[in-house]
Amino acid sequence: MTVVGAGIAGLSCARELATAGVPVRVRERARVPGGRMASRRFDGRPVDLGAAYFTVSDPDFAATVRRWAAAGLAREWTDTFVAYDSGGRTARPGPMRWAAPDGLRSLVTDLAVGLDVTTDRLVTMVEPGPLVDGDRASAVVLAMPGPQAARLLDTPLAAALRAAQAQRWAPSLAAVLRYPERCWADFAGAFVNDHPVLRTVCDDGDRRGDRAPVLVAHTTDRFAGGYLPQPTLAGPAIEVAVRELLGLPDPAAEVFVHRWTYAHPADGAGGGPAYHLDDDGIGLAGDAFGKPRVQTAWRSGRALGRALATRLSHP
Repeated sequence: MTVVGAGIAGLSCARELATAGVPVRVRERARVPGGRMASRRFDGRPVDLGAAYFTVSDPDFAATVRRWAAAGLAREWTDTFVAYDSGGRTARPGPMRWAAPDGLRSLVTDLAVGLDVTTDRLVTMVEPGPLVDGDRASAVVLAMPGPQAARLLDTPLAAALRAAQAQRWAPSLAAVLRYPERCWADFAGAFVNDHPVLRTVCDDGDRRGDRAPVLVAHTTDRFAGGYLPQPTLAGPAIEVAVRELLGLPDPAAEVFVHRWTYAHPADGAGGGPAYHLDDDGIGLAGDAFGKPRVQTAWRSGRALGRALATRLSHP
């Protein structure tokens, strides 16, 4: 049994299979697990580049989060963001948003403990049978955005190909802005509405709990689309947009831009199946099967893992 993709959906799936006694291996093309729960270290300090936070409503996911919290891996962050729109700045109470002191990637790394995970391993083809790069597997899960899965399913015989092609994804750029000192009024995070550049801005020092002078901005889909070939060129425009939005006195000392070609599903709305699994033994999991949330991806992987464990134990 092979899972391709070591993000939270893939590892949630693999964890469920392993618990059920199904031998499973995970293959990840990146150097480390994480997927879109990515973080990068700057001078030894982690900064979240992908998901900004996560929320909890599912009881089973809540149990996992309590374990993370008890281990010091996750912390309650804030239940209030601010919103910027034509009417100015207003507080927006909402559900409790959770963060991770060592970056959200650390939570995915925790899920990988004890599993057979190979990183820096590019899978190039999945075929009915199923075959993974020509090697037979009892089943295979593609835990990744649909457009990426479709490239691996380059055969009209794979029913999963149609499911992958049906997904629509949108891009974004994540900009890390580092300052000599904190120079903004306290806020946890901000939703930015109807802005040509910005979609969200988060105070990473508040999110991490160390008060570091670091902001992380995520851009709109349209703005990102114009910079995907060379994302670093977007840095100055993002920096100016953040400075104007927050009324900062000086520009950021350093700006780093990360490209997300498939940042979030454009049409995930919930109400449908939690995963795709066809008769060929090829499955798809991720947050495209519901509202684009960390919890959605975790639940999707877990549900697919349970379905596969049942199928493989009763062939």
